[in-house]
Amino acid sequence: MQEIALNTLAEHLFQPVIAAGACIMRHFDNEAETQTKADGSPVTAADREAEAIILAALAEIAPGVPVIAEEAASSGEILSQGETFFLVDPLDGTREFAARRPEFTVNIALVQNKAPVFGVIYAPAMSQLYWTVGKQQAFKAMVACKDAPASLKDLAAQRLSTRAAHSGAQTIVASRSHGSQELEDWLRNIEIETRVNIGSSLKFCLVAEGKADLYPRFGPTREWDTAAGHAIVLAAGGIVTCTDGTPLLYAKRETGYLNPPFIVWSGAPHAVRASAAS
Repeated sequence: MQEIALNTLAEHLFQPVIAAGACIMRHFDNEAETQTKADGSPVTAADREAEAIILAALAEIAPGVPVIAEEAASSGEILSQGETFFLVDPLDGTREFAARRPEFTVNIALVQNKAPVFGVIYAPAMSQLYWTVGKQQAFKAMVACKDAPASLKDLAAQRLSTRAAHSGAQTIVASRSHGSQELEDWLRNIEIETRVNIGSSLKFCLVAEGKADLYPRFGPTREWDTAAGHAIVLAAGGIVTCTDGTPLLYAKRETGYLNPPFIVWSGAPHAVRASAAS
């Protein structure tokens, strides 16, 4: 895929993403039944139907580009993979969905050379859409499924920018459903002003729009859970690293696309570490 295509990818995916969100909301309103996959994680008909909408759209928009999608991967489908591929999580935050909380999202990302270069996230129950244009611009707009305009260009978009790195007390965002003792141990070394617990990829979005300084994650995640949010944070000026300070990379087929623990930073990591040491 050519670099210039990154500037128009969100526009091409706008209607499919809204359609996937509308599909999810129909199930949400009808209290969809939740099943359990072999790995113990939850799944609903909304996951599968939304994924089908997105896969069909990607086949038209970017024919020949491999797609790694959560439900297809979970079903044991053999996946091809090149240097450029899409990652799709059709319903991130299924636990929140099943618990009747609105913190669930549709996630689509494009990865090139092991780094996410495009991301779009839609939270249909909250009417919030996030996306990137190129590698250095990220935006947010309010858009409801039922009265969405025909084009992304018709939205009143807000450009996103992360907070500047600072050594004062930090605003932390953490997982609502996936806490860990490792996280709590790590946070003991951080001066915390506020802590917000929220589900799904919206944690990345809070950092990207300047509402939080840090999102540390020590519990397990897969690449499709994180790539779209990762791209949005990068485009808004943030950084995502493993706990040793190296970049979080993608295309980890040998581990089943499992991520190591990572930290999402609004700015330079060393600023927070200096604060923790003081």
